[in-house]
Formats: sequence, structure tokens, C-alpha cells
Amino acid sequence: MAGKIKIAIVGVGNCASGFIQGIEYYRQHPEREVVGIMHQNIGGYDVRDIDVVCAFDVDKNKVGKTLDEALYMKPNLVNWVKLPKSTVVVKQSPLYDGLGKYLSKMIEPVKERPLDELEKEIIDGIKKSGAEIIVNYLPVGSQKATEFWAEIALKTKVAFINAIPVFIASGPKWEKRFALAGVPVIGDDMKGMIGSTIVHRVLAKLTQDRGAELSRTYQLNVGGNTDFKNMLERERLESKKISKTESVQSQLKHPLPADDIHIGPSDFVPFLGNTKLAFMRLEGKMWADIPYNMEIRLDVDDKANAGGIIADAVRIAKVALEKKIGGALIGPSAYLMKHPPKQMSDSEAKKELEAFFS
Repeated sequence: MAGKIKIAIVGVGNCASGFIQGIEYYRQHPEREVVGIMHQNIGGYDVRDIDVVCAFDVDKNKVGKTLDEALYMKPNLVNWVKLPKSTVVVKQSPLYDGLGKYLSKMIEPVKERPLDELEKEIIDGIKKSGAEIIVNYLPVGSQKATEFWAEIALKTKVAFINAIPVFIASGPKWEKRFALAGVPVIGDDMKGMIGSTIVHRVLAKLTQDRGAELSRTYQLNVGGNTDFKNMLERERLESKKISKTESVQSQLKHPLPADDIHIGPSDFVPFLGNTKLAFMRLEGKMWADIPYNMEIRLDVDDKANAGGIIADAVRIAKVALEKKIGGALIGPSAYLMKHPPKQMSDSEAKKELEAFFS
């Protein structure tokens, strides 16, 4: 038996809820082969071996509640299974820039406390819980808040998985600090298992692998959860657009001019809930400059799409801790994240990922 993997969750929102409820789903169905992950076994660990031992948030309706209660609190929408009673109580996280102007209308933050007091409480809580890995699920645009948690990971020597588009693993200064500290980091900005970015990447690469020319392309996404509500605030989207656009551009022999590629969130449609609709168009030329175009509509539950990615990332981070490997995990980041330190083709990244834990 490899034992358990103890993790801390930052941001007890829909992504965290889908991830944790998914683990519980497979615990309740031990006969079921886990789908939505790369491997059933990574380093001797199954997804059912992942335990959340501490959690942090800013929402007044979640802080102070047990984790099982907090995960069902509004504005969370995931309700797949009934979670057993948890002994983990959600603790306060510093606010920083974690709530934009739209989320501030949906979420009332708990009263702020002195930062030094809060930081000490967080560090003590992580150490006492035995957490080995921090998973960052903060809202898009939480630059300062994410940097705070990256610092916490360094101070506690806990691995860091950055699921959002703040450039930690892919930021040279941050990556160097994690390498020097001997602390593994996976990031940045998680891909979906069958998400809009991975589908767009594969199709863009396919056009060139088959000898066609890609002239223009776009990707528009709509959804109805807090993630899409938050992204109505365009000022919070700079790193998100960079992350998604570079992920597709990296697969092309010759990157497209800025005016010929548009990738990014489009709008918030409340009744869609956790459903994300992605609309993609690719157009270009074939033999004798004859044009082609294709349009794709992708319909997915965004949180189910993300759960398996983090389940893989957590188990890989655990392997890195056991092997005493610090810094950015290049292959795993390239396969699991949109904006890794080094972009690769997905087939190359898969080989690098599997070589890491083989």
C-alpha cells in the first residue's frame, strides 16, 4: 500500500467541489474503473488515495463550516453525490485580489484580519494537518492572492499545483525559487480532459501535420458558473487570454498574426450552470489554394472536465516529493496545463509525463 496523499485546497468553489465529489463517487463505486484520468495507478496511488486535510476560502458562508457543508454552499452548483461528514473545517484565506467586481456581488467575504496573524494561522494549519500539496483553485485574475499561496508553499515546503492562469511554474523567477527550495510545482492554468483548449490545439496542429495552411481561427466560450461570471471583468483576463492563445499558437510552425487568432471567454449565460459551450472555427487553404473551414461545438460539464487533470497532477506531485525533485515539473506541466514552462506537442508531453513517474 502506498498510503494516502494529503492535500490542501485553496478556493472551495465549483472546481474543488467537482474534484472532491468525483473522488467520493469512485470511493462509493469501488468496482468502477476511473475515467477522465491518464492512469489508474501513478506511483502506486489511486485517485481514492487523495485526502483533503485542510481548506481555505474567503466566503463568509463557507469559512467556519466543515468541508462537506461548504462545498454545497451557493454559489457552488456541483451536486453529484452526498459527501460524508468531514472533520476538516474551512479556514480563512486572505482576500487580496481574489474577488473581482462581479464575484463581489455574489460572495460576501469574511471580515479581514491582520495578514501576519492570518499567515501564521495558515502555516500552522498546514503543518498540523500534514498536507503535502497545495492545490490553487482561486478565481481567474487572482494574481496577488496566488503569489501569497506560492509563498506559503515555499515556506512550508509543500508542493504547489497552480490550476489558474497566474504564471508561477512558467514564471522564471518563481520557478527558480521553487527549484532552489527543492519544492515541486505544476502549472499553470489547467487544461480540461476534453476541453476547448486541448481540442483547439489538436485541430490546429492537425491542419499543419496534414500539409494544409491555417489562416484564421477563433474560440468562443460561454458558461453559467462563477468562473464565467468572474470573467465578465475583462481586466482580470489578461493572463487567461495569453495562456489560452499561446497554448494553441505553440502547436503551429508559424504563429498566426494577432488579428487572425481570437481565443477567450465570450459571455456568462446563467442557465448553463457548470455546462460550458465552446465554439471553434478554423479556416485556411489546401492544394491549389482551395479554401477549407471547419466549425466545432463542444458541450461539456466544465468541472467534470477538470477533475481528472488535478487527480493526475496531485499524484504526480506526490511522486516528485518522494523522489525529492524540486522546481517546475516540465513534462507533467506541459501535458496537464495550458501555460507550462515549456510548450510541447501533446504526444511529446504525454511521453515526458509517463517517463516522469515510470
